[in-house]
Amino acid sequence: MPPRLYLVRSNRSRRSQRMPWWVKFPIAYAIAGSFMLGALVVVGVDRSGLAQWLIEPRISAVASTGVAPSGVATPARMSAHFSVCSTRNRVTCVVDGDTFWLDGVKYRIADLNTPEVSSPSCPHEAALGQRATTRLVSLLNAAPFTLGDYERDEDQYGRKLRIVERNGRSIADTMIAEGLAHPWRGKRESWC
Repeated sequence: MPPRLYLVRSNRSRRSQRMPWWVKFPIAYAIAGSFMLGALVVVGVDRSGLAQWLIEPRISAVASTGVAPSGVATPARMSAHFSVCSTRNRVTCVVDGDTFWLDGVKYRIADLNTPEVSSPSCPHEAALGQRATTRLVSLLNAAPFTLGDYERDEDQYGRKLRIVERNGRSIADTMIAEGLAHPWRGKRESWC
């Protein structure tokens, strides 16, 4: 009887077939992990305010001179043609004496309070609200202005809170002096 030949298979090839991909490709796993960690760091820095703290000195230097350290003019000075908002599709227009849209972003002038035009409490407030709205249109159209930061970025309605200035003077001061606004004291005041 001839000798039997046994075919012996190595378990090594079976193991390599069953190995997970992350064991086979440690470099790909390390790269993917690095991207995920980097994304978490970027989001964390942004939410912590560290990014704002790092760039704030450059922003204040630009705001005081109007020119970036590289010598390039900055968009700190804004200019646009405003009209009174008339449709739901608002891009650049004035809603009332203290709220306006600029390039699709809604702003609230943070240092003043003007009469309401959408739900006035009395006829006097309605008339004064219309005058304040018209005056804000003319003030914003008169010359370039800047949007300065306020203690909070947004109000409860999602409007960006900003101080609108021209030549270092708040537009609110002009409207208050003309009797079309009150200084903002943390709440609405009666116009009736």
